[in-house]
Amino acid sequence: MTTFAEASRSATGKARNGQRPVWRDKKRYLWPLGLLVPLSPFAAWFLVDKFSLGLFWAIGAWLIVIVIPLIDLLAGEDGNSPPDEAIPHLQEDRFYRWCTYLFLPLQYVGLVFVAWCWVNAPMAAGEKFALAMTAGVVAGVGINAAHELGHKSEKLEKWLAKVALAQSFYGHFYVEHNHGHHVRVATPEDPASSRYKENFWFF
Repeated sequence: MTTFAEASRSATGKARNGQRPVWRDKKRYLWPLGLLVPLSPFAAWFLVDKFSLGLFWAIGAWLIVIVIPLIDLLAGEDGNSPPDEAIPHLQEDRFYRWCTYLFLPLQYVGLVFVAWCWVNAPMAAGEKFALAMTAGVVAGVGINAAHELGHKSEKLEKWLAKVALAQSFYGHFYVEHNHGHHVRVATPEDPASSRYKENFWFF
């Protein structure tokens, strides 16, 4: 298996045969920013310890509800989609997969750390609720990581998808999404597809 360091060294825009690919990902080195979410319990503990403000226990919720949507709004639409001829090169590039792989150990180390904070850090009931929200956000984004891993063909990645779903007790997603949604997508038989002209909130 390619190591993360090897994947990073191969991330110079050159294919393994030394030829440049036909397309370059301009946001390539921003992908590891996705690992900030599973690091949020540690950031919460650090900020609470430094500023003595319990509201920082909810930093995971802030990331999802405020920070990421704001960045998305400011960045605007991304029309830099790869052409079909670049797909094989991207599929062989382990850099992106390692960005997903690394989410899982951070997810579960963070869960253990949340449990430690819950028992050992002095917190009021509201602060414990805020910490629980942060842990929930990490588990929720873990579903996204599982979604990507579950679409891969390697057995290890399929197994890792199930591991990522375990924290949120959402293991059925692996079966329903791959064998239900992708078979019946955009049809009345698919509960994961919105109805025609149905907005997000009604869906």
